[in-house]
Amino acid sequence: MEKKIKTIIIDDEKLARDIVRNYLRKYDRVELLAECSNGFEALKQISELKPDLIFLDIQMPKVTGFELLEILDEPPVIIFTTAFDQYALKAFEVNATDYLLKPFSEERFEEAMLKAFKLISNKDDADKKIENLVKHIEKKDEFIDRIVVKTGQKISIVPTEDIRYIEAQDDYTMLYTEKGNLLKQKTMKYFEENLDPNQFIRIHRSYFVKTNLIKHIELFEKESYRVILNDGTKLPVSKTGYQKLKEIMN
Repeated sequence: MEKKIKTIIIDDEKLARDIVRNYLRKYDRVELLAECSNGFEALKQISELKPDLIFLDIQMPKVTGFELLEILDEPPVIIFTTAFDQYALKAFEVNATDYLLKPFSEERFEEAMLKAFKLISNKDDADKKIENLVKHIEKKDEFIDRIVVKTGQKISIVPTEDIRYIEAQDDYTMLYTEKGNLLKQKTMKYFEENLDPNQFIRIHRSYFVKTNLIKHIELFEKESYRVILNDGTKLPVSKTGYQKLKEIMN
């Protein structure tokens, strides 16, 4: 007996979910496990049900399809669905299994399904494709203005303007905000490439700081400095970081 392909539909529009569900009826080997209208619900269902395939809308309120993909521990095979051609093109270019530009025909849907079936049958290819997809999504064309953090099954949206400083913790980073601290599974390199340098400065290999929160710099030990933030927090400054600080603070 052919193994069932477990599937979840994720779209904030009911009509769009209805269309995908209707098209799926002809595929006996596909088992529709759930339908989700937002990223918060989708994260919970994906974590619990572990689908082989998801239909993922890109433009959703609160958490976008790309942001959801970024925080999934083990992403399944993905067919993106979108009404916006620029997003569809990006999804196609970043190694998605396929994308469906709304409104899409049953014939176009079948093309996407055949690609998905082929990928699901070859786990190594699927894993590589998803890994490339996640890496490409990280390379944004503009600076980020918010960060999506997953803590257990909870999703937090952190505007970059709320971040005071960021500390490296191995392959993770700790985001220090006015409302508390959150651990993000991203390296300092990611933030160096994606944070606005007019707002944040890397003062040390382990620290980024919101520039306008720096109160002053003080000599800590011989040829060693640290910054004092407006709330009294003291953070070490490397030689390279000190040169950067001198440039921006005269």
